[in-house]
Amino acid sequence: MRLLIIGDIVGEPGRRAVAEIVPRLKRSEKIDLAIGNAENVSNGAGLLPRHAEELYRGGLDVLTMGDHIWDKKEILEIISTDPRLVRPANYPKAVPGQGAIVVKTSSGEKVGITNVLGRVFMRQTCDSPFTVLKEIVAELRKETPVIIVDVHAEATSEKVALGWYLDGQVSVVFGTHTHIQTADERILPLGTSYITDVGMVGPYDSVIGRNKEQVIENFLTQVPHRYEVANENVKLCGIIVEVDSSTGKAKTIRRVQEGLQNGR
Repeated sequence: MRLLIIGDIVGEPGRRAVAEIVPRLKRSEKIDLAIGNAENVSNGAGLLPRHAEELYRGGLDVLTMGDHIWDKKEILEIISTDPRLVRPANYPKAVPGQGAIVVKTSSGEKVGITNVLGRVFMRQTCDSPFTVLKEIVAELRKETPVIIVDVHAEATSEKVALGWYLDGQVSVVFGTHTHIQTADERILPLGTSYITDVGMVGPYDSVIGRNKEQVIENFLTQVPHRYEVANENVKLCGIIVEVDSSTGKAKTIRRVQEGLQNGR
């Protein structure tokens, strides 16, 4: 089984990158399932229903989320009915939506997918991702050995610790939220593939997707600014993982960086 996993998709440039690059990668790499983090899709913060549909048409099979999940209230129109949309599982149980799902690949094999928020340096107060994942992974393993975990977190240490904590129990632990692709992809000793951050899908002549001049001005003056989504040097970053579908153990992991044909 071959999986394409991409990081935070930022605004309209990120959506364009998905539409152009994901179908190409799915063909050339023989991808069975494509997953992307969609919490920054609509003008850089949140997800509108029409943009979720745009990403599905662009080739993504599953969307995960993060701390900006509620920034567009329109998500409430689909959060409880879209079977391909995963919210952070360590929100309170009364929160609408699904914290874990099981989907089928193009060849009919089952894959479990879950999403958690980190707690270190994050603005939300959530349940422990360690405790929540222990319960969720046990449930998902009743249906499939192939399990993918999106850890949407700020602190590298928290992501690394979750990778070791889940080694041998899941197929992939990948980090999102910081928007910068890390060079630490590896397969851990018990068969779990890991990367601290898969990177952003969006404009790289920016500060993590936002207009760099506006962000610099804020650092210089401490006067709040509205940060607009940048446009230049649009790239898709992520990973391609090959998994043994019978055992759930990862066989290979490699980073991907693909630019738009015209760079914008």
